Amino acid sequence: MTVHFIGAGPGAADLITVRGRDLIARCPVCLYAGSIVPAEMLGWCPPGARIVDTAPLDLDRIEAEYVRAFAAGEDVARLHSGDLSVYSAVAEQIRRLERRGIPYTLTPGVPAFAAAASVLGRELTVPVVAQSLVITRVSGRASAMPEAETLTAFAQTGATLAIHLAIHALDQVVAELVPVLGADCPVAVVARATWPNERVVRGTLGDIAGKLAADPIPRTALILVGRALAAEDFRESALYDTAYVRRFRGGGE
Repeated sequence: MTVHFIGAGPGAADLITVRGRDLIARCPVCLYAGSIVPAEMLGWCPPGARIVDTAPLDLDRIEAEYVRAFAAGEDVARLHSGDLSVYSAVAEQIRRLERRGIPYTLTPGVPAFAAAASVLGRELTVPVVAQSLVITRVSGRASAMPEAETLTAFAQTGATLAIHLAIHALDQVVAELVPVLGADCPVAVVARATWPNERVVRGTLGDIAGKLAADPIPRTALILVGRALAAEDFRESALYDTAYVRRFRGGGE
């Protein structure tokens, strides 16, 4: 028996990995976060599978499902939205499984920032403009941010910022970033990327709050901030430059 944690991707059912889909198809138990995982994915569950929506459950009750499946010798497909490596709440589940000696695997998924970039039609790293991506959030009820991890500190690097779970604190985000990045810095707010009802609002740090004031956006929206979002007159990467010698174009090892 094994618990298979699976990154279900950002929303569109066909953006799950082939491995993740195949694991769902062979597991007699499926736990999924019903509020953010598309119901279409449940169609891959085998006939008669035990399907449990974990949205209304606390961690103790989720653990009880693992214990029940372990006793019955039944593999579990555990679906989480996006990718498992960030903001997935997988770590505490793994800790409990390890305490009980229950085996598990992790299958990555398409993260929200990657889906948002595809919707925007943009690369988040652009030569000279920005070569780093910072995935972060603001303090909330679920957990506080470490003292050194501030938006101001991250903004000072010039990296593109992918700010999760912060749309409710948009005024705070703007107030912290404008002094560093300027009111003209590009911003894109993307909600439910790749879902049929996806929504995108583009603007700048100076006007994004006003654009959203009259038409609120879902709390799970992602805020992307950085010059790379609107970069046009940038130096092309040397990777495909005719003068760039590399081993795949006769440059040797």
